[in-house]
Amino acid sequence: MQKIILIGDPVAHSRSHLMHNAALTHLGLAMRYEAVHTPAAELAARIAALRGAEYLGANITLPHKQAVIPFLDGIDELAAQIGAVNTIYKSSAGELIGTNTDAPGLMADLAEAGFAPEGRIAVILGASGAARAAAFGLAEARVETLVVANRTPERAEELLADLLLTITDDEGLTATGEPPPSLIALGLDDSELTEYLSTCDLLLNATSQGWHGDETPLPDPPVGTHTLVYDMVYRQTCLLQEAATRGAQIRDGLGMLVHQGTIGFTLWTGREAPLEVMWAALR
Repeated sequence: MQKIILIGDPVAHSRSHLMHNAALTHLGLAMRYEAVHTPAAELAARIAALRGAEYLGANITLPHKQAVIPFLDGIDELAAQIGAVNTIYKSSAGELIGTNTDAPGLMADLAEAGFAPEGRIAVILGASGAARAAAFGLAEARVETLVVANRTPERAEELLADLLLTITDDEGLTATGEPPPSLIALGLDDSELTEYLSTCDLLLNATSQGWHGDETPLPDPPVGTHTLVYDMVYRQTCLLQEAATRGAQIRDGLGMLVHQGTIGFTLWTGREAPLEVMWAALR
């Protein structure tokens, strides 16, 4: 039986196996998806093992979405633009190719939520590989202002510098011939962040804060009824609960998980992903 694995540290919280195994069973495919806890010291060996015939590919989660790139045979254009990989599949020659399904998965779920990024103000918390995917997706969707706030502001600055190089040409214009969004890097404790939080249309948590207990990247966020607070963590986090008390719209990351998962499923199996089956398994 061939396998697809989730590689990360930690992985115990993941629900990806539920939707993928339900889809594989539904289609009668002799394949299984499983999570494999992989500390950083074991990452190279884990990727090397993927070359075995029993593996179809993998998902990559925190904290390996950038660190995994040197161990692959190549990455596609989208992963190169974002600078992070969350899905590995095999080419016809058996090469390990990295791609990024986080960005399209997020944008598909925001569309389902009725949120149109164009001309809006968005704040991203974190500077992880998931944050890079979100920043790229929102910039491509033509947000007006994009703020990245991170505990270490230098990492937010690096993310936005990379993004600017990716989305602009030699004349500093985007592919549509327009100036890029206003890009602002801040620390999570920066007083200027409060102003952006009170006026933003989208607040997106791309950190891992929220998987366990009452942890939160941003206590008591000063958001309003005009704000969609989106947490990539797919549970009702403290961030979402606090935002709801302020009248903000809230949405967890379960829809993003499903939408990005359907793309990977097709890359691994060559079959169209049964979306409703995957949703049903998660619900």
